[in-house]
Amino acid sequence: MIVFDLKCSGGHVFEAWFGSSAAWEEQRAAGLVACPICGNGEVAKAVMAPNVGAKGNSRTAAPATAPSGEAPPPEVVKAAMEMIASAQTKMLETSQWVGTAFTDKARAMHLGDEPAAQIHGQATPEQAQELVEEGVPVAPLLVPVVPPERCN
Repeated sequence: MIVFDLKCSGGHVFEAWFGSSAAWEEQRAAGLVACPICGNGEVAKAVMAPNVGAKGNSRTAAPATAPSGEAPPPEVVKAAMEMIASAQTKMLETSQWVGTAFTDKARAMHLGDEPAAQIHGQATPEQAQELVEEGVPVAPLLVPVVPPERCN
């Protein structure tokens, strides 16, 4: 896995995990990467500062929370994203990957043509919007998932 800081054209910076640099490029080119804050699909790599530890006696600890009205410190955001990724990984253990058949399977389950089950897969933003308009309960994953066929 590789972690990138990404930035949408709306100015939001967020962290995302990918199987490789090539996976990032493929998902970005396919329009599968969007800002989790505003949904903007115009996303690029943000400038990343290397994680170089400070000398043990030269810096005081950063506060765990930010003052009201300010963005939380990067450590807090990173910890929150790690918790989200962990929770999503645990949830997906009981979910079936259906790939590009996601839209058809979700619709069929909603209509009662297939038994209800937990599934996850791929859908375009337009397909997802159609499902929402039809009343099919769907939600995007907060952390990108590498399709099983692309895992080493």
